Amino acid sequence: MMYPEVRAAVEADAGPDLRAPGFDLAAHREEVRLANLAQPREEVAAVEDLDAGGVPCRLFTPEDPLPGLVVHAHGGGFVLNDVDVHDGICRRFANRARRRVLSVDYRRPPEHPFPAAPDDMDAVVRWLREGRGPQGPYAAHGDSAGGNLALVAALRNPGFFRAVALVYPFLDPHSSFPSWELGAATGFDPAEATWYWEQYARTEADLEDPDLAPLLSDRLHTLPPTFVATAEADPLRDEGEELARRVAEAGVETVGIRCLGQTHGFWRHAHFTASEPLVRQVAGWLDQHLQRVASDPS
Repeated sequence: MMYPEVRAAVEADAGPDLRAPGFDLAAHREEVRLANLAQPREEVAAVEDLDAGGVPCRLFTPEDPLPGLVVHAHGGGFVLNDVDVHDGICRRFANRARRRVLSVDYRRPPEHPFPAAPDDMDAVVRWLREGRGPQGPYAAHGDSAGGNLALVAALRNPGFFRAVALVYPFLDPHSSFPSWELGAATGFDPAEATWYWEQYARTEADLEDPDLAPLLSDRLHTLPPTFVATAEADPLRDEGEELARRVAEAGVETVGIRCLGQTHGFWRHAHFTASEPLVRQVAGWLDQHLQRVASDPS
């Protein structure tokens, strides 16, 4: 079920049909970017655009930051959004976590299909390993498609991240879990999800690649402590919760939570009353793990 405020928001924001013939994707991206930049945003101590190993990124630094860096991958079905769209939530997140947040402006399909985005995440990791960016310890974080990319980055780079936090991750290119039966009434149409995967994958074979579909990975045991948040009225709910189950079964310290009455996308929008508590919970969980590592003399 959806709480009344969530239901009202979904009914008021139908959104465009990205699959419509002749749809201008570039214009839509720009419209969304400008609309998000026009929203009120919190102040942080510093915001800097960087070239991180050839990948454009934006670094958010809060006042009196604690040691560590959170590498953030934005959501948007791999196709939409960018560091400008996620500027507001990254400011909030940096302030709550009291740590620097590096938002990765990875390449997007259809112009740059898989594996461009995970390769960009790897390039950022190499840049950090080489000591050319902020010092660790490091955590990976992402929402929706960004949750997929953060997870894949941790799987591709075992031992680098000290924690992984995922918010309603987009994981299953076949949309095969029962929660997809919730349908378009939740604000996330299954046909739209299929379209995103079609833009991201180059071929049918890519849909079975664990670097695209990380639920298929045989390396889940290599993950650091992992946090997965899902939303009750989100078609992605079951695949996120299945990930948490599999990671826990692999012997990894795992926390999974379900946010009741919420649907996909609520996390980054402050007007949803569940957004701020989740931002603070993820920040607190990351603090627990980054503090532990930062203070470990070994």
